This record gives sequence, C-alpha cells and structure tokens, in this order.
Amino acid sequence: MSDNILDRTREELVRDAVETAADGLLVRNPSAETIRELVSVLSDADDRPAVRLLGQSGVVKNVMSDFIVASSAADLVEDGTLEVRASESVTGNPLLIHDDAVVAVVTAGQSVAGLVSDDDSFVADARDAHEQDWAAAETYPLRTPPLSAVHDGLSKELGEHAEQDFRTMLDSLETARGDGDGLDEVTISLLVAAKNEELLYDVSKWGEDTGVASKATFSRTKTELENMGLIDTEKVPIDVGRPRLRLKLGDERLEDADNDQLATVAQSMLN
Repeated sequence: MSDNILDRTREELVRDAVETAADGLLVRNPSAETIRELVSVLSDADDRPAVRLLGQSGVVKNVMSDFIVASSAADLVEDGTLEVRASESVTGNPLLIHDDAVVAVVTAGQSVAGLVSDDDSFVADARDAHEQDWAAAETYPLRTPPLSAVHDGLSKELGEHAEQDFRTMLDSLETARGDGDGLDEVTISLLVAAKNEELLYDVSKWGEDTGVASKATFSRTKTELENMGLIDTEKVPIDVGRPRLRLKLGDERLEDADNDQLATVAQSMLN
C-alpha cells in the first residue's frame, strides 16, 4: 500500500480531489467545513465531476441551514453535479474517494492533512463500503431554492439594481442563517428592498414564488426589523383594497453604508 501525507489546506484537498476525479467523486462523512468547501469549489469549477456526498444527518442539516451553502448546493443538485444523502449511521474518518485513490481528511486543532492511499484493493474496498451505505441512506431534502433562480427572479421582479445589491450583500457575508451567526435570507431581501424603496408586497411575492420564504415570514420579519429601527414603511394607496407598504431604510447608518458594508452595519445593529 502506498501512503502519502498531504499537508494542505482543506480547500486545497477538496480542490485536488475535484480536479482529479474524472469518473466521479465520493465524499463520505465530511465535516461541515468540508461540505462548505466542496460546495464552494464545485460552484467555481469549470469542469465538474459528478459528486455523491454521504454525511451524518445532523451535520448535513446544520450546514444546509446556511442559505449561502444550501442555495449553491441546490444549483449543483439541479444541474446534476451533486447528490446528497444523509444517515445517522455514517461513521469513520471523512473520506474523499475518487478514481484511483482514497484521501482521509484528518483534522488536528486548526491543522488539516490528507492521508492518501492509492492501493487498488484498498480503494476498491472503500468504494464498496461507500456504495452499501449510500444505498441504505435517504436523499437529503434540500428545501432552499437554487441561487441562480433567486437571482433571476429578483432581477425580473425588482430589477437589476436590487439583484446586484442582493448579490453584493450575500458576497459580503460568511454565513446567512439568522441565528446570531449572520443575517438570514429574508432579512437580506427586506434590507435590499428597503434600500431600493420597493413594496413589501412585491418582495414578499417574489420570495414566496421563488421558495425563499412565505409571505407571512416576510411580513413577520418586516415587523421585527421595523420595531428595531432598521427599516421604515410608508403607505402607498392603490385603486382597490388596503394601501400597500413601501419599504425604506430606517437609519442613517444604513443609508450611508456602501453596498458591501450594508450587511455588516445591519448585523451590528441587530446584536
């Protein structure tokens, strides 16, 4: 058996595996950090292998609660690049299994290394074990819409400026989960709508049609942001029915912030 230790970053290990996996890549029991890197590397890759990811249910659920990861993963699932399954019984070292090698991703504190074996029988055994567990696992139900659909729908419904603001805000964040570790997708959407002085009706309809969140969630989050002073509203009369609400930024700090700083300023006001 030929073993080598690769002293590289997690991103480099994942990128190497993606670039050398011409016949497909199997990813077994990855950490949340490895899943994030995998989705990022695949999203940026020009030539993508087919990837099957089998993870522990809790780990997959946790990482996919981040809109940035989940929406990018949804794009990869939709175009046939990525399949995701989850199981409570997945154990063992995190593995990247490609055509003729197995890479065990080993973490020690802040350090990451890859232990590589290209022994034919070992690689075959690893693939067989993975195939058995893959067959027994359930497909993970991604409920987040593809990021490309979110961008396209936003551009059509609210215009290119709003779509670009949304893209810039999302790019400025490391996570988007709304649990104190970043803004969530609904808050980001409402801030973008307020910056562009769009109607609550229009942004919430776009959000529900696209699958970002329900109109009720948009309305509830709008009320929370309004109570905290991040956004303001004004009534806009219509021919029939109740007036609709136009969203506006509710604080000078937000009004003065550049697009790539808007999320940071909003986060500081929420904490």
